[in-house]
Amino acid sequence: MPRQMHLVAYLKTGPTADFVGGWRHPAAELDNIFEPARYEHIARVLEAACFDGCFFADLFGLYDVHGGSVDAYVRRGGQISFLDPMVVLPLMGAATRHLGIGATLSTSFHSAYHLARALGSLDLLTKGRVAWNVVTSATDLEAQNFGLSEIPPREERYDRADEVLEACMALWHGWEPDAFVMDRKTGVFADPGKVHYANYVGRWVRSRGPLSIPRSPQEHPVLMQAGSSARGREFATRWAELIFTVQRGLDEMRAFRDDMRARLAAAGRVPDHCPVLPLLSVVLGETESIARERADYLDSLIDPELSLAFQSSNLGVDLTRHAADVPLAAAQRNQGIQGSVDLLSQTMHAEGLSFEQATKRTRRDHVIVGTAEAVADHMQQVFEAGGCDGFVVCPTHFPAMFEEFCRMVVPELQRRGIFRRAYAGRTLRENLRDHGAC
Repeated sequence: MPRQMHLVAYLKTGPTADFVGGWRHPAAELDNIFEPARYEHIARVLEAACFDGCFFADLFGLYDVHGGSVDAYVRRGGQISFLDPMVVLPLMGAATRHLGIGATLSTSFHSAYHLARALGSLDLLTKGRVAWNVVTSATDLEAQNFGLSEIPPREERYDRADEVLEACMALWHGWEPDAFVMDRKTGVFADPGKVHYANYVGRWVRSRGPLSIPRSPQEHPVLMQAGSSARGREFATRWAELIFTVQRGLDEMRAFRDDMRARLAAAGRVPDHCPVLPLLSVVLGETESIARERADYLDSLIDPELSLAFQSSNLGVDLTRHAADVPLAAAQRNQGIQGSVDLLSQTMHAEGLSFEQATKRTRRDHVIVGTAEAVADHMQQVFEAGGCDGFVVCPTHFPAMFEEFCRMVVPELQRRGIFRRAYAGRTLRENLRDHGAC
């Protein structure tokens, strides 16, 4: 029975995801961003293709790192969350029966009780299909939106994140599975002896409980994580059930996955219970030449200034003001995403580029161009070579790329026996741990 890959969709509550300028494509839908039908539709498309799930990337504010202004992102159409994903996810959950649905929420700004309550409620309503993309956040602008002057130091953010997760776990497990009695004759609705206080006390986090939300069918939401720093990998080793990563090529993917699997095994965890999924986008065509022509057209839509602003935001450094002789780490202070720094370093080394050249480079290594068969070949090669356990699929333009991928690539993966034809599990966690053929 061949090992099967996992697929998770990367979404935004706006017209642009990771591909800068994708919203300008004629097939990109712009007039329904605030319509429930937009989100219900993509949920049904992904579920029909048997995706494990989807999650919304999020930022708790508007990027203004580049040039000290929101101008680049607002004027040129950058990655912006125009809606709170936690408001959108219930629509998607109601429109589907199997698809996992996830949100990005920060442990640096949200209280453990609020996180446990909101995510636990959604997990209960969807019968165990919710994921939490756990982030510690990486920009001062987010901190300032929550009343702080700047983002706390990285180590402190992860220490707090550990406590938030510990408190959430204590709250989620406060209700025993058989707490409900619902006996009309005796007048007993639930057994209070099976409802427990959390009484969690840490350095950063405190929560008394009990949580008023009962336990869901999968006990608690699936925990996603994307930290690439040494401390981020340590955090993932303890908590992650799905790891999202961005790597340049097969060697880097394999090195990252091997490292995480070794860490998980050393911690006494089952590595197969924590799939590692790198980012993937596709440009499809009926022939290679058609696919290449479509890719060239998409590249022509890229706004160089927005591309540079995207780099500024990910690195946590205003590249319009960054002096070449100033070390990146010194300019970042506590800001920036380590995975983006690693990816930039990989690109500089592989292509012999300077820092300035690499930051101005617009081509994206994770965009695969070709026929459905060629894209499936690439995915299968990386998967079978140990570079991943599947992929986080990110749209070049929405929703057309997802529709094409689900219509053209998924059947090819299914034909090869490396992707499911039906859901085997009842919950998201069960589907993520299902590695055999259905």
